[in-house]
Amino acid sequence: MEADSAAALSGAYQETMDLLLTLHHISQPSQADFTITTQSQLQSTANSVNRTLTDLLAGIAAISLLVGGIGVMNIMLVSVTERIREIGLRKAVGAAPGEIRQQFLVEATSLGLIGGVGGVLLGLVGSVVLPHLESNPVTISPVAAVLAVVVAVAVGLIFGVYPASRAARLSPIDALRTE
Repeated sequence: MEADSAAALSGAYQETMDLLLTLHHISQPSQADFTITTQSQLQSTANSVNRTLTDLLAGIAAISLLVGGIGVMNIMLVSVTERIREIGLRKAVGAAPGEIRQQFLVEATSLGLIGGVGGVLLGLVGSVVLPHLESNPVTISPVAAVLAVVVAVAVGLIFGVYPASRAARLSPIDALRTE
């Protein structure tokens, strides 16, 4: 059914309800064995589902970023542990703690950059392959791709602070004694 205008929507709804009640031989509208849904109700339902899915995806993305950040931190902690002698030698020949910290922050940021660019490239490949598997087109947002790389770099930087600070705090004598 279609109303002539938005103002006539209420009247069209009532006429449709009365006609269906008569055709179904129902005297009380509360006993109707059918439902009438307006376009605004459908739009409201679609918006509600869209908001729920957006919140769900945001939650999954947040958890993924946290897991990725913990992964970067673990890799950097292992790197610091494996390179204790190198750190001790650099400090013994005059490297300042800030230089050691900067070295490991650059490494952590590089890991984030590589991961972010790799993820965007994987998404681009998926956007080319996916339309061949189903009939839905895929739209690529350059802003979202750049934002994804920036967030990945930020995650690498943030989660690299602790390992970099740990490396900068190492005593050169203790580091050189370690085997």
